[in-house]
Amino acid sequence: MSNTKLALAVLWPAFWTGLPIKLALTLLFLALGMMKLEALFGVAFLLLLSSPVTVLAMPFLIGLFDLHLSEGAGLSLVFLFSIPIDMWAVGLSARTVFIERLQLEPQDGMAVQLWGKIAVVGGACVVALWAVEGFVTGLAKSVAHAVLEMELLKALPVAERISLELTLWGSVSTITLVVLLVLSLWAVGAVIQMQARQARPLAESYQKLVHRWDLMRVPADQGLILTAFTGAGVVMTLLFWSGLPSTTPHPHETYQQPVAKVAPVLKPVEVLNKSERVLTQAESAVEALEKKKAEESSQSKKASKGKPGPKESSAATATDAPVAKTAVSASPSLKQ
Repeated sequence: MSNTKLALAVLWPAFWTGLPIKLALTLLFLALGMMKLEALFGVAFLLLLSSPVTVLAMPFLIGLFDLHLSEGAGLSLVFLFSIPIDMWAVGLSARTVFIERLQLEPQDGMAVQLWGKIAVVGGACVVALWAVEGFVTGLAKSVAHAVLEMELLKALPVAERISLELTLWGSVSTITLVVLLVLSLWAVGAVIQMQARQARPLAESYQKLVHRWDLMRVPADQGLILTAFTGAGVVMTLLFWSGLPSTTPHPHETYQQPVAKVAPVLKPVEVLNKSERVLTQAESAVEALEKKKAEESSQSKKASKGKPGPKESSAATATDAPVAKTAVSASPSLKQ
């Protein structure tokens, strides 16, 4: 097996074996308020978590590129817990490859040895990749700019010039990055090949190898493993939900929120009964008003039919007599 293919066979399963556990720890620390992750570097943080040497890769890249991924003690705890997780993931993946594909017996302590060697080689490859990629990208930009300054290309519009320049230096930068990544995988594969040369071939039969693969994939005490995983999941879930409300954004105490008015539930029977009561009260009020109006009209008629008494005051003014005569003459009903 080639070095590049061997590196992919070991590193790719190791990435996805340790990543879910580290993501669960990260979510727990975020919920407990021990870690504040910068949203702009979320993708970079996930890529660093997927590394089998997270404890070395993340601080190295943070110091190299001056990244401020997070604040708080949670980030340091992620570094700390990632050490045994990465060792276990690399060891599990390497043992599977050694037994199943290389027909070799894994040595004792191979997980720690491979993890340390991959960390050293990976750090050197990252430094070389950063330096070479930066130099090649800068040189490609200069060459692309010089090419566009030629008399033949000066007549191009601005949009076409920008597209052509990006294509010129971007293609060179991308090809260089791919080549450097392949070389880095080759270097990691060479380290794994050195470890493989020290291993002895397997002397077991095919049936025993299949039995060993089954034991690696499915533990003998499945109930114990299931109980341990279930208990750990329950504990982490309880810690997550107990710490989540303290970090959930909420309005300040002095902020006055509008009170939401809930519309009452419409009950047809109650509405009909209430409408009947209102109609009954309205009819009663109308009848009372009509009765009162009839009484007032009858009293006014009685008052208009009344005659003046015999002991009327003789001290009436001279102006009242003509008015009384005029009123009597104008109303024939009063004369009758």
